[in-house]
Amino acid sequence: MAASLGGMFSGQPPGPPQPPPGLLGQASLLQATPGVPRTSNSTLVDELESSFEACFASLVSQDYVNGTDQEEIRTGVDQCIQKFLDIARQTECFFLQKRLQLSVQKPDQVIKEDVSELRNELQRKDALVQKHLTKLRHWQQTLNYLKKRSLMHSVKLPEPHSENIL
Repeated sequence: MAASLGGMFSGQPPGPPQPPPGLLGQASLLQATPGVPRTSNSTLVDELESSFEACFASLVSQDYVNGTDQEEIRTGVDQCIQKFLDIARQTECFFLQKRLQLSVQKPDQVIKEDVSELRNELQRKDALVQKHLTKLRHWQQTLNYLKKRSLMHSVKLPEPHSENIL
């Protein structure tokens, strides 16, 4: 995505980024979304990227900066954002469909991922428990210190007399 933003990022080669070695055939899968017209070389990711760029461009465009009709500006920006959100939802649906296919074809892989997520969650919670225990020990030590200090420095006051003053 950054490569197609042109001169915004220096030191990056022009042209589309190459997919990772294991995903060479995956980009073509993004082309087939039923009910959505696409050009022959366009993918959901390309459209998502271009709609994001359109949103960004609409926010920094000189037309909008110098424009006087706030309603027109707001409408244009809202349309760009809505298009971006629609394409983002389509992209999310694509990946959810692939996830569903994976769960049907390889249920053991999904179970392994779930187990891994549960282990990570347990590690995070264990770390949180340890952090709270450390704080608890610190405050217990502080409380014990204050108790000892108050006992050492306490002055016994005489008991009040029970005199009835009439």
